[in-house]
Amino acid sequence: MRTRTNPLATIRNLGILAHVDAGKTTVTERILYTTGTTYKRGEVHDGTTVTDFDPQERDRGITIFAAAVSCAWDGHRINLIDTPGHVDFADEVERSLRVLDGAVAVFDAVAGVEPQSESVWRQADRHGVPRIAFVNKMDRAGADLDTAVASIRARLHPVPLVVQLPIGSEDGFTGVVDLLRMRALVWSDGAETAQEGPVPDVLREEAVRRRRLLEEAVAERHPAALEEFCDRETLTADTLAGALRDLTRGGDGVVVLCGSAYRNRGVEPLLDAVVAYLPSPLDVPPVRGTHDGTEEERPADPAAPMTALAFKVNATPTGRLTYLRVYSGTIDKGDTVWDAGTRRTERVGRILRVRADRHDPLERAVAGDIVALVGLKTARAGSTLCAPGDPLVLEPPGVAEPVVHVAVEARRSTDTDKLAAALARLTEEDPSLAVRTDPETGQTVLSGMGELHLEVAVERVRSEHGLSVAVGRPGVAYRETVGEGVTGFVHRHVKQDGGAGQFAHVVLDVEPWEEGGFVFRSTVTGGGVPQEFVRAVEAGCRDALAEGPLGGHPVTGLRVTLTDGRTHVKDSSDTAFRTAGRFGLRDALRASGMVLLEPVVEVAVTVPEDAVGSVLGDLAARRGRVTGSDPRGGTTVVTATVPLAELFGYATRLRSRTQGRGTFTARPTGYAPAPAAAPARRHDTTLGRHGTLRGTAPPSTARSTSPTWANPCR
Repeated sequence: MRTRTNPLATIRNLGILAHVDAGKTTVTERILYTTGTTYKRGEVHDGTTVTDFDPQERDRGITIFAAAVSCAWDGHRINLIDTPGHVDFADEVERSLRVLDGAVAVFDAVAGVEPQSESVWRQADRHGVPRIAFVNKMDRAGADLDTAVASIRARLHPVPLVVQLPIGSEDGFTGVVDLLRMRALVWSDGAETAQEGPVPDVLREEAVRRRRLLEEAVAERHPAALEEFCDRETLTADTLAGALRDLTRGGDGVVVLCGSAYRNRGVEPLLDAVVAYLPSPLDVPPVRGTHDGTEEERPADPAAPMTALAFKVNATPTGRLTYLRVYSGTIDKGDTVWDAGTRRTERVGRILRVRADRHDPLERAVAGDIVALVGLKTARAGSTLCAPGDPLVLEPPGVAEPVVHVAVEARRSTDTDKLAAALARLTEEDPSLAVRTDPETGQTVLSGMGELHLEVAVERVRSEHGLSVAVGRPGVAYRETVGEGVTGFVHRHVKQDGGAGQFAHVVLDVEPWEEGGFVFRSTVTGGGVPQEFVRAVEAGCRDALAEGPLGGHPVTGLRVTLTDGRTHVKDSSDTAFRTAGRFGLRDALRASGMVLLEPVVEVAVTVPEDAVGSVLGDLAARRGRVTGSDPRGGTTVVTATVPLAELFGYATRLRSRTQGRGTFTARPTGYAPAPAAAPARRHDTTLGRHGTLRGTAPPSTARSTSPTWANPCR
């Protein structure tokens, strides 16, 4: 009797992760083409790809928005998300990883691990997402699989399990040797599929050696494989495949494949590896959430209570799309679902199977599916949708804190309300964007993750809403911290204006906290301050962190200790002690030695060898600290830590110094002390009426200190 396979075992939910220009979108396009989902190969440089469907993506040649597609391979349904590779759009990657079961990390065979490769890898680590690696662009000059794998091992610290040996090199790359089954897969020019054959004689000895290394690496980490290896001194292909599956899903190893997506070489083995090694919804732990303070689990079972997490919202001309991952249960067209965040019900109008900007209607979605719903009005990214009778709240994706901001205003006063509506729609779709009104200037401030992020957002306002807006020069999000604290700072809050008064007496110690953030503790003994008032003091101190004494920037990196205090039998209350905590810490910070912090980034600048000296000088002028220099085939990759404020306009400057041959990438690394000349107010330049710029004076109270890059405050 034949055993029936659970349909959920044939689903793979995965993302494509990589540094910008490593070939993510091309890999996605070739997967769609190979699986028969599309019938023409889309090209990034032609603007014909399926997943880069937004006009800005096609104009810029990069992925900006995470795009979901669905295809079928070898009897399996593959739900795939092509994620951005630029650091400014890392929040799109974060929200995607929250709902994925696995990922394919794409690396450039020449560059190896690049800055954003490392960032997205760490994001996947935090979410516990199993990965396989695909070393792309094996046909490029200077491509080397071993060098790329060495960089993966050195910078990302996984256990790379290389299962292929390239046939040919650079422009002569024609195929791979499958080390599991010891066969050659060769793609002839113009061929749609690989031709299978024996391992070429010239590569047989090397293939045998690498197969042996793979067996030893697997046997060291897999008990069943070790037992067979000890008995037979070798591993069968089935045993090796099973062990690789277990190691991948357990996070104990990373299977490495290679190919050239542009030439459609290596895509079929990659799809086979996705099916063989990455987990299905049944292979991951049940999703966990909370209800009335109690933690609950929901299994990946269509018969269980419905539970889903929204990870993306997109307002289209035809309606509002809410993208979600169904973790348990079933959603039918016309169902009523409960939004656990807003605590209201919503009706599902339509269910769509997503293929980038195209959609196929579905009657129902079951556990394990990634779909889009039409008809939800208030659900946002991070909302938990569940059955009305079985509520549960899932942990939402983390949202990165914006680090760059611009002041925006409508050029015509009649468009002010339209601009507010357009910005509200942007922040609804992209939680990493933030909009607020500056209390000092009354201006609208748009904050995001970088220059390009804000540039894209403003361009969307102009193109999608037809608004003419004026934009101020970008500023950065500064922070303040304690350099030298104070001890025994006394603050009394006394207020008497008829009726019950307010009385609170607190004694605070304030000291630096190098781990960053804010820590509060109480050492009060003898009941000087009751416990309920201690909590009020902590709440007041947290209120005071919103604006520091140097320029109104948020305060971080300090520990506050409540050492003593007094109460009044009638006039002491939570409100009084919260007020005392807020004003007491505010005054204590003014008495402390405060340090202004600025965001810093790690940049990797790729330049011709003859321009290295000029680039190094320019980085030094931007207060950069060079951390490394790596020659790579006629070019040099210079890595440095540079204040974010100094990078505005750097791309133009770099092109000028290198005759257009230089490129750079950057990723945030935290905060570091800023020099005394840094701006003290929230915006170093803000937008005045009709697009004029207003400057601000440098701080007069900040400690004059040189940046100390070795110990950034995160």
